[in-house]
Amino acid sequence: MSSPGAKMSVLIGERFACVRIAGRANFSSSIDFRTLLGALLEKGYRYFMLDLSECALMDSTFLGVLAGFGLKLNSPQPAPAHAAIELLNPNERISELLENLGVLHLFRVAHGPLVVPEGAYPCETPSTNPTKQEFTRACLEAHQTLMALNAANVARFKDLTQFLAEDLNRLKEQ
Repeated sequence: MSSPGAKMSVLIGERFACVRIAGRANFSSSIDFRTLLGALLEKGYRYFMLDLSECALMDSTFLGVLAGFGLKLNSPQPAPAHAAIELLNPNERISELLENLGVLHLFRVAHGPLVVPEGAYPCETPSTNPTKQEFTRACLEAHQTLMALNAANVARFKDLTQFLAEDLNRLKEQ
């Protein structure tokens, strides 16, 4: 589980959070990403921009975490009014993956320069140092989310989710 994950940097303003994701957004950075977005949402941030200008790729675990957050912001209950997540400058590969997995509709997509509101300032990004069990649970939940959002994903991830569920049970018994 030592695959290097994406580097994340955050700018926050009044109800605005911009997360720049650089490198490979994969399972190893997905827990920190989920923790970061959850903490920002709890603090009252409602508009999220993900600057993907330097993001080379996203694996299915990271995409599942992203889709779960998009689903949370798009659901009528208990999501706050006027909550949104915007993807800035996703490359063609990431856009195709979001489209093929049937989750692109959860996001606004924009292209162009990052426009940061006046008064925005850098924020620390958490590092959770997750265990193998936490990684496995996060991977399982991310793929279950993708399967729930699009029936076509069941065939793609059925065997993987079964393996992850069995692995998680073994880890719990240890």
